[in-house]
Amino acid sequence: MSTITNAEVLLTSPGRNYVTLRITTSDGVTGIGDATLNGRELAVASYLRDHVAPLLIGRDPARIEDTWQYLYRGAYWRRGPVTMTAVAAVDVALWDIKGKVAGLPLVDLLGGRSREQVMVYGHASGSDVPSLLEDVARFQAKGYQAIRAQAAVPGLAGSYGVRKGEIYEPAATSLPDEQPWDTRAYLRFAPDCLRAVREEFGFDFHLLHDVHHRLTPTEAARLGKQFEELDLFWMEDPTPVEDQSSFRFIRQHTTTPLAVGEVLSSIWDVQQLITERLIDYVRTSVVHAGGITHLRRIFDLAALHQVRTGSHGATDLSPVSLAAAVHLDLTVPNFGIQEYMEFAPETTEVFRTGTTFTRGSLDVSAAPGLGVEYDDEVAAKFPYEPRYLPVARRLDGSVHDW
Repeated sequence: MSTITNAEVLLTSPGRNYVTLRITTSDGVTGIGDATLNGRELAVASYLRDHVAPLLIGRDPARIEDTWQYLYRGAYWRRGPVTMTAVAAVDVALWDIKGKVAGLPLVDLLGGRSREQVMVYGHASGSDVPSLLEDVARFQAKGYQAIRAQAAVPGLAGSYGVRKGEIYEPAATSLPDEQPWDTRAYLRFAPDCLRAVREEFGFDFHLLHDVHHRLTPTEAARLGKQFEELDLFWMEDPTPVEDQSSFRFIRQHTTTPLAVGEVLSSIWDVQQLITERLIDYVRTSVVHAGGITHLRRIFDLAALHQVRTGSHGATDLSPVSLAAAVHLDLTVPNFGIQEYMEFAPETTEVFRTGTTFTRGSLDVSAAPGLGVEYDDEVAAKFPYEPRYLPVARRLDGSVHDW
């Protein structure tokens, strides 16, 4: 019987920080899993290296479900982003090994394709409305069928989602950037901004917008009502998700579709949102929600309640997570959309992936397992750098949700 003989925690920063778990078996087969938690990377690295890796040695790599239960239920301390990201890294690495042993791409082990490709959305942004419109046109020229639109609120340097260069990366290599925020200014600006996008480009593409947890339920309900004429694909994270009953209030006042879940890490965190149909898209990701094994459970629960998938997929997830997400996206019947951001060139030098983008959609290669290889020599050129996500402050100086 093959057993696990090694579990390595790998840190590299090719454009941004990534934590990767590599598991090796007694047969010489390796599998990799993403363990990146943006701004808290070392917490997961320690969890894996100091607490999980010793438990894996000698285990049967084929027993993925048993290993998942062992790491989740056996630890006593359950859930939370650090734990679930660590469990996810092990889970995805074991699925990668299983695919390589079987000689099959992961999509075939998960039941085969339910669709030929995975629709993704891109991230258009601008320092003002004219520059946003130019960016939307750029994404349309690349073939995107779905585009998220964000623009800087006049006078607010802390507007969420505005790209500073070719690659969007909000984390800074110093202490957290403290950014100003004014909810009233945003509420006045956002409807006019998105209306300008529709007036310029029409309704023949999917338009998305991310509020990023910044409104009260009443404010979110009012904004959603204003968005209805714009036919949004979704309004994302309108209010902090800790109080899930708040989404019931928003639902009562707008029919704008709601997308929630990227900061949630288990099926228990989204149970009420899904079973009470308080959202339209669940945004949990393969890396932060316990891996392929657990994310599939979330998606299956969502399918029972006509909630579709819309997994988080920003560049704070490595190409390993993106590949795992697309393999799963291709199989599930209730797929909705996949977030996608282009990686920095140095990232794709470290993580050589068979995942391909064509005219607004992603697909995976026929390579066994995930189809992603980790290059140790290139990774060594990019040492870890401490990074922090920003903190938002209202104009009176008090801390707000970023």
